[in-house]
Amino acid sequence: MTALTGPEALQVVAVDGKTLRGSATSTAPAVHLLAALTPDRHLAAQVRVPTGTSEIDALAHLLAGVDLTGVVVTADALHTQIDTAIHLVEELHADYVLGVKRNQKALFEQVKALPWAQAPTLGTTRARGHGRAETRTIKAIDLAGRTDFAHAVQAVRVRRHVTELRTGKVSWTVAYAVTSLEVGRADAARIGALVRGHWGIEAWHHVKDVSLGEDACKVRSGHAPDNLAVLRAVALVFLSRLGQDTVPDAIRWVSYEAFTRPLDVIGLP
Repeated sequence: MTALTGPEALQVVAVDGKTLRGSATSTAPAVHLLAALTPDRHLAAQVRVPTGTSEIDALAHLLAGVDLTGVVVTADALHTQIDTAIHLVEELHADYVLGVKRNQKALFEQVKALPWAQAPTLGTTRARGHGRAETRTIKAIDLAGRTDFAHAVQAVRVRRHVTELRTGKVSWTVAYAVTSLEVGRADAARIGALVRGHWGIEAWHHVKDVSLGEDACKVRSGHAPDNLAVLRAVALVFLSRLGQDTVPDAIRWVSYEAFTRPLDVIGLP
């Protein structure tokens, strides 16, 4: 396991997996890593998922040894497991926000059937970018007596409307989640922000692929794929500090003086 961020810096961590597709061989599957990321996109921990096992099995190992007391752990629906919820709350003293999809059919049906139409909209966000206008509305409902999923006390629904600015085409999606955070500790707006924030780890994986060529990398020996993944994460931290609009812009800026600027970036004379 690799841990990069000390526990004193943690308030929220997002957990998600990534397959390093270029590491596959004719006799061995590609390396699959499970990572924990902070909201400012610092890698808190990383572990390789052993072949023949799943991310669910690796989650406890990923978070072992990290003081998560009072930290909110977000994860996608794959990790919406009763054992995981119990481990996070009772053993690690953390809270959770876990996505809800049909892999947990009973829970999904319970959450979907909640009276969302009667629930007030408690938060709305709007954004424009990449040729789209996006509106998200957030609702939350108290789960008291409505589910037996371990430590779940609120359900949240994030409804996302997207308009393609060039064509005017409109689409919408709905995401559900459950959380152990009580209303007095986190309102709908904060839970909605945690749900949206979790999607940032997927964008982070995308940047590593597109800008740093992670999926194209053919390195596959020993721990080399894991180590290079960590170095890419560190590189993104340094590149984000350069004040450029995008990662490609930051890479180009560094390349203009390739013998000196990389040393300046990491603080070496």
